[in-house]
Amino acid sequence: MNLLTTALEIVHHLPPHYLERTLREDVRAGLTKPVKTLPPKWFYDQRGSELFEQITQLPEYFPTRTERRILADHAAEMAAASPAETLIELGSGSSRKTPLLLDALKDAGPLRNYVAVDVSDTALTEANGELSRDYPDLALQAVAADFESQLQLLPRDGRRMIAFLGGTIGNLEPEARADFLEQVRELLGQEGGSLLLGTGLVQPPEILIPAYDDPTGVTADFNRNVLRVLNAELEADFDVNAFEHVAVWNGDEEWIEMRLRATRAMHVRLPGAGLEIDFKRGEVLRTEVSAKFRPEGIAAELAAARLTIVGQWTDEDERYAMTLAEPL
Repeated sequence: MNLLTTALEIVHHLPPHYLERTLREDVRAGLTKPVKTLPPKWFYDQRGSELFEQITQLPEYFPTRTERRILADHAAEMAAASPAETLIELGSGSSRKTPLLLDALKDAGPLRNYVAVDVSDTALTEANGELSRDYPDLALQAVAADFESQLQLLPRDGRRMIAFLGGTIGNLEPEARADFLEQVRELLGQEGGSLLLGTGLVQPPEILIPAYDDPTGVTADFNRNVLRVLNAELEADFDVNAFEHVAVWNGDEEWIEMRLRATRAMHVRLPGAGLEIDFKRGEVLRTEVSAKFRPEGIAAELAAARLTIVGQWTDEDERYAMTLAEPL
């Protein structure tokens, strides 16, 4: 494993052209379904990342600031409950909440390493550049990997805390969540360690829907950005402005669905994916699910993966939970 010293060296586990190939596969699979879908990971080119940062500052969007507040209030308790030599952050992105955990784990004693895992070299470079200045005594490692399929390639030495924050697990549907948690359990093995999991909690729709459909239109622009990504990467000819943003609460699944709805019939060409598709007027493309959880549901999903809760913290409004779990 390469260490960050004066310059960042990224350990690449992604095969050559992985993102390009995966995008083509996701588009071919998702846009040929009876109900068209795309995974939310394709929102995030540079513009998409900037738009999401704007979303996190909106008064309606509470998850990011609520998670940060829980960390600010309780990170010391989390670190004391499960001290670690290595913090592994999955989907680390900008790593802006990371210092709260790093400080707490350092105060708890044995922390020596921080491993940021993301598919984006840009995100890894920016995040680790800032952390290297503030934590010169830590070995900072940057790993380009897909956390849905490559957890087995991450470090296994010593006691680790795996942090999966931001409610990102809610973007996975139940089968994918179960597979992910099984992989986490296998990575933790018998050496000792923990999973720190951030999850949104079930709330009334009148609270949840505005968080995903703000009146200023930032989330709508973010949602449509996936079409701009397809236009840029696959030479597609989506008329981006011919799709309207829709956010709905699916009470049966207990998740928010973000959709793009065609305002007119259209024929779309995607040469980079070898695909042509038709949209009817009013047809929807589902671009994201964001599952919300109940405490008993979190416990049940962790138990199914042979993980047991050793601590759980929520905000005063009980809109968000951070759960610390260890192998059974």
